[in-house]
Amino acid sequence: MLNQIPKLLRGAMPHALHDYLYVTRPARERARAEAARMAHPLQLAARNADLRGRHAGERCFILCNGPSVKLQDITCLRGEKVFSVSSGYHHRDYALIRPLYHCVPQITYGVMTREDVVRWFREMDTRLGSATLFLNHTEEALVRDEGLFAGREVRYTVFSGDLAAYPGNAKPDITGPIPGVQSVPLMCIMIAMYMGFRRIYLLGTDHDSFRTGDYKYFYEPTVLKGKDFSTTSDGTVTSLFDELTGLATLWRQYRRIKEIAASSGVEIVNATAGGALDEFPRIDLRELFRPEAGGAEPRR
Repeated sequence: MLNQIPKLLRGAMPHALHDYLYVTRPARERARAEAARMAHPLQLAARNADLRGRHAGERCFILCNGPSVKLQDITCLRGEKVFSVSSGYHHRDYALIRPLYHCVPQITYGVMTREDVVRWFREMDTRLGSATLFLNHTEEALVRDEGLFAGREVRYTVFSGDLAAYPGNAKPDITGPIPGVQSVPLMCIMIAMYMGFRRIYLLGTDHDSFRTGDYKYFYEPTVLKGKDFSTTSDGTVTSLFDELTGLATLWRQYRRIKEIAASSGVEIVNATAGGALDEFPRIDLRELFRPEAGGAEPRR
């Protein structure tokens, strides 16, 4: 009988009080909890406001990690505004070109453990020089708890949704949620557009593993060797179906970012030596730096 008292009291309540206690108040509490959960990531993103237009009208180079990078002399990028990505600091000329910015997309844990990421971030910190690091907000707690990147400028993005479904053609605003990406070059492009870069050159965006049958980089992985769940330990693609499905999403995202860039007066040019990405006009990197071309445009 005692166990029935709460039910009896609840049944005797006026409907308005019942709805407030058992419907309205719990809904409000859930809403407050959700708002609190999102507040911290949005506070992190809001700190990016000072980056808006920082490089208005300039050009930049996004150096990715496809094997084609080994075919190019990237020493010409010395003095240019360069984004590097993930483990790209392994390039022998990294310290020479001194990228200003380094981007790492949201990390998927599983095969890659928290301990792996800590080791990777510690290695990364010793190799990035003075580069500003961009991470997704999902890594902020790990960075804080482990005391990583002390003394380095670290910025955070908040990925939400899918870039392919991004509404309108306004440039994504990195002071709030920005669409999630299938590959890190797209993260770099969104950040670069927010910073005001007018022309963006891509390097090492090969995306041709569906042709070659393996997914490799211009470098030999160190702390992350064997941590890619989509390939075998030697880089062989494990499932062509999964590979092609992912590439379909990736190509939709590249097409969408091309549309957004065009509406904003931003030109994206593919300076990769080969590869499969066909959404952007191509240029031979060497053409940009021929003396008679004058660097193709003022470096600023």
